[in-house]
Amino acid sequence: MSESENKVVDFSSSINDVWRLLNEQERELLRKNAYIQHFKKHQKIYSEGDEPKDLMCLLKGKVKIYKDGVGGRSQIIRMIKPIQYFAYRAYFAQENYLTDAAAFEASSVCMVPMKIVTGILRENFNLCQFFIKQLSVDLGIADERTVNLTQKHIRGRLAESLVSLVDCYGLEEDNTINIYLSREDLANHSNMTTSNAIRTLSNFVTEKIIALDGRKIKIIDEEKLRKISKLG
Repeated sequence: MSESENKVVDFSSSINDVWRLLNEQERELLRKNAYIQHFKKHQKIYSEGDEPKDLMCLLKGKVKIYKDGVGGRSQIIRMIKPIQYFAYRAYFAQENYLTDAAAFEASSVCMVPMKIVTGILRENFNLCQFFIKQLSVDLGIADERTVNLTQKHIRGRLAESLVSLVDCYGLEEDNTINIYLSREDLANHSNMTTSNAIRTLSNFVTEKIIALDGRKIKIIDEEKLRKISKLG
C-alpha cells in the first residue's frame, strides 16, 4: 500500500502551471482537498480497469505508463517526470483506465480529486484551455510515437528511446542518462525483444555512441544518436 499524507500541499512551488490560473477561492479548495501519496520503487500507482478518481501530478521520482500486451509482454507508452500531470484522460473520457502506471523509483504524487477539478473547470476557462493543450500535446506525441515504433528499424527505435529519456530526464555530470532502466524496460520502451535491445546496445557501444555500466547508459556521441533516431 502507498503512504498518504493529508496535509497542505505547497502548490505555489510544486505545480505552478495550474496554481497561477486559479483565483484565491479555487486555490483554497485545492489546499483543502489535495493530498500526497508516496510510492515505493516498482509499486503500482493505478491499474488497468481501475476507476479514475484523481488528477495526479508527479512531485518527485519517475513514473512509467504502460500496457500489457499479448503473451504478457509490456509496452511502455509514456514516461512521466516532475512536474507533470497524468491519470486524468480516462476520467474526461468517462471510462476506466486503459493502462497501468508504476513508479520506476521511490516517487511522490500529488492527488487532487477529479470532482474538485471538474467543479473548477466549470468556472475557469483558462484551466480548461490548459487541459485541452495538455491532452492535445500528449495526443500528438502518441501519434508520432506510434508511427515511429512501427516503421523504424530496431536501431532507430532504440536510439529514439534513448533520446526521449535524455530529453525527459536529462544527463548527469558525466553524461549518464538520469534514469537507470533494466534491459527489459528499455526493450518495452522501444517495442522490441530484450535480446534485440541488448544486441543493439552492444552495437552502439562498439560504435562509441554510448558506454554501459550495468544499468547506467552514458552518452558518448549524442549527435550521432539523434541522427540514427531521426533517420530510423
